[in-house]
Amino acid sequence: MSFILASSSPRRQELLARFGIQFEVKVVPAPESVKGVPVKVAENNALAKAFAVANSLDSYDIILAADTIVVLDNQILGKPRNESDAYQTLRLLSGQEHSVITGVALLLPKQEPRVFHEETIVKFRKINDEEIKTYIKTKEPLDKAGSYGIQGIGGMFVESINGCYFNVVGLPMPRLALELRSIGIDVIKLAAQGRFQEVN
Repeated sequence: MSFILASSSPRRQELLARFGIQFEVKVVPAPESVKGVPVKVAENNALAKAFAVANSLDSYDIILAADTIVVLDNQILGKPRNESDAYQTLRLLSGQEHSVITGVALLLPKQEPRVFHEETIVKFRKINDEEIKTYIKTKEPLDKAGSYGIQGIGGMFVESINGCYFNVVGLPMPRLALELRSIGIDVIKLAAQGRFQEVN
C-alpha cells in the first residue's frame, strides 16, 4: 500500500516513522487560510493540501495531510513572519492557556474524504523578555505555528497540557491510528511488521 504524506514538516515525518508507518513525502502548494472558525480553518487547510497532491497524481492508495494552528482568545496565531512577530506571539502566550488544533484529512480513491481534528489545551508559565529573546536566537520558533516547538527548547515554557501531546507536535497519532483502523489499516500490526496490514 502506497502511503503519501502531503507535508514537508519534519515533525510529522518523525512521528510517522516513530510509529512504524512507511510513507513517501509529496508536497504541492495549496492555499492556506488563517481566518475563520479555527477548527474549520485547520480542517479546510488540511483538505486543501491533500487535494493538491491528489490532483497531481494519476493514482494513489492513501494521502494524509494535516494543518496545525495555535489559538489564543479565538485568534489564530500562525507561523511568525519574522523574529519581531515571534517575540510578540510569545509575549501573548506567556502565562496563558491556548489551544493547539490539528486538522487532518485522509483521501482514499473513490471514497469521501475523511476529515477530523484534535484539540489540546496548553498552559505556558510566565516567561520573561530575556528568555523570549534567547529562545528566538535559536531560530526554533521561526517555522512553527504559535512560535514554539513543544518537542524542542520551547517545551521548557510549557507548564501543563490537557489532551494529546503528539497533536501539539503536529499529528494526533492515537486518533490517526483509530481513523486508519476504521478503513482497514492496523497500525499496531504495522509497527510490529514495518508495513501496512489489512484488518481481517
